[in-house]
Amino acid sequence: MNNIPFFNYQYFYQQYSSQLNKIFNDVLSRGAFILQRDLEEFEDKVCEYLNVKHAIGVANCTDGLQLAVLAAGIGPGDEVIFPSHTFVATAASIHYSGATPVPVDCGEDHTINIESIKQAISSRTKAIMPVQLNGRTAKMDSIMEISKQNNLIVIEDSAQALGSKYKGQSAGTFGLAGAFSFYPAKVLPCFGDGGMVVTNDDVMAEKLYALHEHGRNKEGQMTGWGMNSRLDNLQAAFLNFFINLYDDQIVSKRRHIASIYQDRLQGNPHIHLPPAPNSNAEHFDVFQNYEVEFDFRDELQQYLTDNGIGSLRQWNGKAVHQWQELGMNASLPYTDKMTNRYLLLPMNISLCDDDVNIICDKINHFYEHIIGSSHACKEEVV
Repeated sequence: MNNIPFFNYQYFYQQYSSQLNKIFNDVLSRGAFILQRDLEEFEDKVCEYLNVKHAIGVANCTDGLQLAVLAAGIGPGDEVIFPSHTFVATAASIHYSGATPVPVDCGEDHTINIESIKQAISSRTKAIMPVQLNGRTAKMDSIMEISKQNNLIVIEDSAQALGSKYKGQSAGTFGLAGAFSFYPAKVLPCFGDGGMVVTNDDVMAEKLYALHEHGRNKEGQMTGWGMNSRLDNLQAAFLNFFINLYDDQIVSKRRHIASIYQDRLQGNPHIHLPPAPNSNAEHFDVFQNYEVEFDFRDELQQYLTDNGIGSLRQWNGKAVHQWQELGMNASLPYTDKMTNRYLLLPMNISLCDDDVNIICDKINHFYEHIIGSSHACKEEVV
């Protein structure tokens, strides 16, 4: 029996325990817990990495998005367009600002559909919140053109996309602000919740800083109401270590794994793969997730489970508009179809090539021998 979990949460500590223990002891021995130099250094590294002017460490990405919405002056009476194929936190950041989240469809690459944005614009639309999903940046030139034509603000949910680029520009840096997550399963992980909000706008940066620090500016003067959403200095110290490994050891490994999946699974008529690494010069994907559309998805997932291979239906298998409890009514054809077929395969740097090949072997065996030949099954293909 195989034992390939969907995600190995112990891996990062096990792999780098000696370095991480030194960091832990250093931070604790200095009593450096809140708003200390480790956080400042990490914020500076993020600014340099993204080529952005301001980076503010926050408690989590959801807070970062909500702070950006509030700092942008979005509130009651406003509508914000977002793709329904996302974690509920995207919509929650809009809802808790007092604005109305408006869900729209996704495209074949599972990022926000451009035409769907255009159709959703109303007299109340104030902003667009694209989600740079699964480590892929949406077609931001088209989105920025729409925002310019309609005088709309753009705030990017880049929780899954640190280092992802579109036409050479980093996710999170196109609009007024962007937010990132450092949740343990993210591409750049910490050991708890953590996030970052970035901007190139000086006034926006001042508002964001005050909002995340009880309403106080960097001089400690009150500027208005705020909240407590600071990235812990200990987590920032760990992130300082991991960001030095980011491109060469983390992103490159994920792209390598994606290449194996692509080579082994392409051509199967029952499988719709995400775009391959280097398949389009406009996109540089970091593969936070490897999200695939499968015919006979439920049967395949059970087969993988039975063979000791973890997989995941992201966000419990539903898009945001499909949760009746949230009170959204929308007809989003591609999203509705896709959520019956999508599945995340293991995608993390704890995997070795043999693991990925075993996963591919089992998937190919499922379609060839459990389901049957593509000719025999062609009438059942969705």
